[in-house]
Amino acid sequence: MLQRREFLRLGVSGLSLPSLFRLRNAVANEGSEPKERTALIVVFLHGGASHLETWDPKPFAPSEYRGPFQTIQTRTPGLDFCELLPRQAAISDKFTILRSMTHTGFCHGIGQQQMLTGHEVRQFTPRSQYPEILTITNHLRRDTKRELPNYVGVPPIPYLGAAYLGPSCEAFAVYGDPNSPTFKVPGITLADAAQGERMRGRIGLRQQFDRLQRNLDQTGNMQAMDEFEQSALTMLTSPHAKNAFDLSLEDPAIRDRYGRNVWGQQCLLARRLVESGVDLVTTTLAGPTCGRVLSWDDHAVNHHVFDAMKSRAPFFDQAVATLIEDLYERGLDRRVMVVVTGEFGRTPKISYAPDGATGVTQPGRDHWPAANSMMFAGGGIPVGQLIGATDPRGEQVIERRTSVHDLLATMYRHLGIQPRGISINDFSGRPIPLLNEGTPVPELISG
Repeated sequence: MLQRREFLRLGVSGLSLPSLFRLRNAVANEGSEPKERTALIVVFLHGGASHLETWDPKPFAPSEYRGPFQTIQTRTPGLDFCELLPRQAAISDKFTILRSMTHTGFCHGIGQQQMLTGHEVRQFTPRSQYPEILTITNHLRRDTKRELPNYVGVPPIPYLGAAYLGPSCEAFAVYGDPNSPTFKVPGITLADAAQGERMRGRIGLRQQFDRLQRNLDQTGNMQAMDEFEQSALTMLTSPHAKNAFDLSLEDPAIRDRYGRNVWGQQCLLARRLVESGVDLVTTTLAGPTCGRVLSWDDHAVNHHVFDAMKSRAPFFDQAVATLIEDLYERGLDRRVMVVVTGEFGRTPKISYAPDGATGVTQPGRDHWPAANSMMFAGGGIPVGQLIGATDPRGEQVIERRTSVHDLLATMYRHLGIQPRGISINDFSGRPIPLLNEGTPVPELISG
């Protein structure tokens, strides 16, 4: 028998699924629907990956900057990577690297919030006071008749949120290790068909009572409730929803190719979701694979930065390279854009401090929003490019400086949204523009 608490726990942030759909519809604003149902995957390196140990190495910098790793050539002329990323280097003709992202957010939360909301956030709050691009797109593309959620976080990016759009626009959150044989996404399916029939019966009985109140309802909420409950039931009883999240249906060879580890299977699940019709997916690469502090936050007190990078890089390299190859092989490379980034880079000058656990002095790199490297793939963009440059030490952007507004304008363009023409009311009723500055990066405009 389906318990009431089992139904209630299916929602986001304590909301039942009917409430989720109802609240999404309650935020009424103008939007623009893309001509083609495009999708976006954000692979997020929570904590901020070092640009010098990934896509912007500095082999000729002084020793106190360059680190111990060598550089390797990619398939793109003039583009070298750190030697820790050979698989990505081998397919650089399938993506473009931007080395010139910069903003002013010095802590993790502010960095994430500036990058993905486009607002000059200065004070950290655990949940952003502004909605980020994925929740906004989820709101603008609201569709209560879909079998799958529009936005899934595998898992969500930590310090973001829907703010005044309400929790209904936030990601359907997926936690846990997709590589585990016991991995299961709660809230996608009912245990059996009989549960679905009982739920339909209960909804029907409630609707009979609701009819007594319809003449008193001036807002249409009672009629809307029927629609939202039906949407929730559709998702819960849909084989399509169940199958989209079921990695056991994948060819074992494909699972091996991504890597039988948490990051590899997260990226595989992201591909599986967009292929099934999910519009927006984030996959946050963090947790034990990163090291003791569970992120890419490689201060000397947290990690030996170079040991940590060497340990985690193979999983990152394999998962991202395979995701990009797989999208191309399945013909998804125009419809789906992939953005790979953290909230900022790391200090080019190496710092030293005692390890927080052992007391042994070791090297680290600290927060550095003045220069960050990002990867873009898919979305029909021109690939095999290098955009922008930093100085010989990796400290400052010296070519093609790119702002968070340019980044968001680029992603909005792929999603078919014209942000300059759209405002959404905040809690006080004040209209807040989606974006009031910035232009799409020309080199990242699809042909």
